[in-house]
Amino acid sequence: MSQQEPMEQWIRELAKLDDPDSKMTEKQFKIIQAAVEIFAEKGFAGSSTSEIAQRAGVAEGTIFRHYKTKKDLLISIVAPMMSKLIAPFVWNDFKDVLEKEYTSLEEFLYEIAVNRLNFTRKHLKIIKILLQEIPFQPDLKDAFKRQVGMKIFQKISEIIEYFKSKGEVIDMPTPTLVRFLASSFIGLFATHFILLPDQPWDEEKEIRDTIQFILDGLSTK
Repeated sequence: MSQQEPMEQWIRELAKLDDPDSKMTEKQFKIIQAAVEIFAEKGFAGSSTSEIAQRAGVAEGTIFRHYKTKKDLLISIVAPMMSKLIAPFVWNDFKDVLEKEYTSLEEFLYEIAVNRLNFTRKHLKIIKILLQEIPFQPDLKDAFKRQVGMKIFQKISEIIEYFKSKGEVIDMPTPTLVRFLASSFIGLFATHFILLPDQPWDEEKEIRDTIQFILDGLSTK
């Protein structure tokens, strides 16, 4: 499956969120697709409806027949994705990793890294929009924290507590340790996909080096 197909599949799903019987017109599909691409490239503030219309191959007035403002267009993309698609999809896609039993912390960290790298690669444009807009949209930030963040935080905390009980992880507050893990992996993903996407990339080595860095910081040895 190409990188484009997951986005197209997601956009097609948008039309079904509020009304399963409704159908998105081809023009609406093109508008949403163009908006996703431009918002991901330039951010919401740096984008214009004229650019979106040009890329979609429609008149700018066509956008305003479907969406009253550029903000409405953004919300039509991000809000349903957050509440109806991304939240359960992120959780369901990640759930198996978080509910497995692991013989070592290293094995757990490797599974997380591979799973989230594959997810990020497949849905990069959507993730960029989330990263750019959530800090400035309190409702979206709240929804993400409530529907995605807390579930994942709780499951990772339970696994960290398990390895702490085995004496494999230093005795620091679990929320601090989870933040350390998150910042290490987010740094890995952001560097590869956003900051330095054109640099040479040995994925296996980068994953292993990041995990070694984490283990050196968390290990009691």
